[in-house]
Amino acid sequence: MSDLNFKKQAQDYYGKAPLIILGSGASAAHGMSGMWALANHLVANTDISDLSDAEVEAWDKFCQVLKDGVDLESALHKVAVTDELTSRIIKATWSLINAEDIHIFTESLQNQAMFPLSRLLRHMFKSSLTKLNIVTTNYDRLAEYACDQERLHHYTGFTHGFFRQLAAPNEMNSARRVNIWKVHGSLDWFKSPLEDIVALSNIQGIPVNYRPEIVTPGTQKYHTTHLEPYRSIIHNADQAITAANSYLCIGYGFNDEHIQPKLMARCQRQNTPITIITYSLSDAARKLILDGKAQNYLAIERGATDDQSIVYSSLDKTPLTVEKNIWSLEGYLSLIM
Repeated sequence: MSDLNFKKQAQDYYGKAPLIILGSGASAAHGMSGMWALANHLVANTDISDLSDAEVEAWDKFCQVLKDGVDLESALHKVAVTDELTSRIIKATWSLINAEDIHIFTESLQNQAMFPLSRLLRHMFKSSLTKLNIVTTNYDRLAEYACDQERLHHYTGFTHGFFRQLAAPNEMNSARRVNIWKVHGSLDWFKSPLEDIVALSNIQGIPVNYRPEIVTPGTQKYHTTHLEPYRSIIHNADQAITAANSYLCIGYGFNDEHIQPKLMARCQRQNTPITIITYSLSDAARKLILDGKAQNYLAIERGATDDQSIVYSSLDKTPLTVEKNIWSLEGYLSLIM
C-alpha cells in the first residue's frame, strides 16, 4: 500500500460526510483525565463519611480491586455499590472532569486555534450540508467549545441559555447546526429538586439539591440510560448512526454497548466506510475492525513516536508505517484538506 492509496481512501471516506464519534482519546489530547487518572482521583477524593458499614466495606473492596490493577469499568462491575455510594462516586467524578473542562475552556479564550475539531467542522460545512452529527461518550464540553469557536450552533437536547430545559430537535432551528449526542450525559446536566433534567452552563460547583447527570461505568449505567434524557439521546444517536454514509472515530475505543451494535452492523453488513484515528488502537477496535468483518476501513494509530503512524487499511493486509503524525486529529486533517 502506498501513501497515495491511503490518502485517497481517507479522502473518499471523508467525502461521504462522516458522522463523527468522539471517544475519551479525543479529550485526552487536550489533557483531560482518562480512566486510570479518574480511578486514582476517586480513591483519594470520594466522600465516604456517614456511610453504613456495608457501604464502607464495599468501598474498601472497590479500592482494593483498583489497586490490584483492574480497570475502573471492570471494578465497578465487580463490586456492588448502593445508590448513595454511586451518587458520591458521580460527584467525585464530576468535580475532577468539570475542573479540567473549565480550565480548557479558559485556555481556549486565548487560543483560537486550540481545537482541530473546529477546523474539521468548518471544512465539512463548506459543502451543502446543513447539519452534522457528533456522537460521544464523553461528559466534557470540548465539542461544544469547538463549535463555539467556529460560530456554529450546537444542539445537545436542550434549549439555549443559562438555565436550559429539554427540547425536541425540531424546536431548535438554525441555518447550520451540529447535533452533539452525549449518550452518557454531560457535565452541565443536572436533576433538579423538581426531579426533571436541566442543563446549567459552565458553573463551578454542583448547586444545592441538584445532582449531576453523568453515567459512570458499571452496572448502574444500564438502568440509568433507560431513563430520560438518555433514552431520547441514544435513540437520536442510533438514528444518526443508521443514516450515516461514513464514520470518523476520533480516540474511540469501541467499548460502549450504546454505540457499538448499530455501528458494527452498518460496517459489517452494509460495508459503510469507517476511519479510526487514535493514539493506540484498543483490543476491541482490533477485534471488531481489523479482525472482524468490516469491509471498508482505515485505522491509524501512533507509532513508536509522535511523528510516526501505523496505517491499517482494508485495501492491504500489511500495515504501513508512515514517518509523520497522521494519527491525531491535527495530523489527519493534513490528509483531507
